[in-house]
Amino acid sequence: MKLKIKLLSWSAGIPVAMLRETTANKIGVHPQDRILIRINGHKKFTTIVDTVKKGLLKEDEIAVTSEMVNILKLKKSQVVDIELAPIPQSLDFIKKKLHKKTLSKQEIFTIIRDIVSNSLSEAEIALFVVSMYKYGMSMNEIYYLIEAIQETGKKLKLNRKYIVDKHSIGGVAGNRTTPLIVSICAAAGLTIPKSSSRAITSAAGTADTIETIAKVDFPMKKLRKIVLKTNGCMIWGGALGVVPADSKIIHIEKQLKIDPEAQLLASIMSKKLALGSKYIVIDIPYGKSAKVNKKKALELKDKFEKIAKHFNKKMKVVLTDGKQPIGTGIGPALELKDVIKVLDPTKKGPKDLEDKSTMLAGVLFELTKKVKKGKGQELARKMISSGKAFEKFKEIIKAQKGKPKDMNKIPEAKFKKTVLSLKKGKVVSIDNKKINTMARIAGCPKDKYAGLKIKVLVNDKIDKKDPVLTIYSETISRLNEALNYYKKARPILIK
Repeated sequence: MKLKIKLLSWSAGIPVAMLRETTANKIGVHPQDRILIRINGHKKFTTIVDTVKKGLLKEDEIAVTSEMVNILKLKKSQVVDIELAPIPQSLDFIKKKLHKKTLSKQEIFTIIRDIVSNSLSEAEIALFVVSMYKYGMSMNEIYYLIEAIQETGKKLKLNRKYIVDKHSIGGVAGNRTTPLIVSICAAAGLTIPKSSSRAITSAAGTADTIETIAKVDFPMKKLRKIVLKTNGCMIWGGALGVVPADSKIIHIEKQLKIDPEAQLLASIMSKKLALGSKYIVIDIPYGKSAKVNKKKALELKDKFEKIAKHFNKKMKVVLTDGKQPIGTGIGPALELKDVIKVLDPTKKGPKDLEDKSTMLAGVLFELTKKVKKGKGQELARKMISSGKAFEKFKEIIKAQKGKPKDMNKIPEAKFKKTVLSLKKGKVVSIDNKKINTMARIAGCPKDKYAGLKIKVLVNDKIDKKDPVLTIYSETISRLNEALNYYKKARPILIK
């Protein structure tokens, strides 16, 4: 059936279409069914449909959400063909995985293509995520998943010899090393097109942090200009269309609050392949309250190395101490302040953040043979002390439509409260998961200026009434909720 597009100011967060009830009856579709939309007779897109009675739509019209308008570049009154969508074959393959069976390359590619084309609903994608989480994937399945995710998206093409990248599996509060590493490496002449995700379970991701002072969503053409001009970028991968399947899967992971290992590996490596990275450092923090323990960290290291060999990439996997947060700020703006203090030679930033960032940047210098083995961190520190890394950071921020002069005027949240120690003692532990949860209760990452400022480190000796941390929030109710959580959960243990 041929229908005309009607544009409405309508967003649902996901692609959805709306038909008049009488039109839907003619096609034979019911609310929440899938319909197939054909554009110009060849381009196809599947979407969930809802129905309305008289008034909003005519019988020859179809309304679509703004998400579909953007994806399909639809115009007012454009004629499209509508039909009932067939049940996707990939559902059978997802069920196969739920029965603990191994998937073939063709089956995995079919699932990923159906995710990208919107042929699978969120509930069906959730089944795929759960199947990976519960039963895992073989190395061959992971290879196929990486290939499928990166081949169904766009690619950044740069004619540069030394294209490098860094990624952390996460799990440590703060730990905002990426902006430092990008600035250090780009200042030294390496090319580092860094795409990052937004926070899934943490208080902030690199994209959330940089968004405090600059844009992080750019089309591929503009991104290429930024990287060629500055040697680097710090952008949100979801806006590029580089790995659209990954973005949809991460959206489901956020709702389920799970991060399957196979998808973690595929998410990281598919982005590296799509952005043309040749030299990669992977940071795997481990510890009691980190995402993984040392045994699991070693298993992941082995898998990353196998993947790098399979795809012919030079990689160094570094296991790092994840027993406590890195840096003092937890939350987008507070983490950005830490980054600026480390980069600015006239200021003193958190030593642990500087040490870890220069160490990882040094690994990339050594991987690319820019310096001799054992000299990488020394060069990284010179990039900071000379001010070159800070100037590069400001150059990238400006290229990403930010105002470097605003970096000295990052505001605080409206409300804050400093928590004092109730006794004299020693800081025994700082729980990363609880710290991240507490920061999210305070409003992170949506409220950019919310979060925590940690005043102590593990093994510090403190007196009664010494400051332990400060909570920042945009509302008094969230501030109080975070304070109550601190009292109950005890994320910082003093004995």
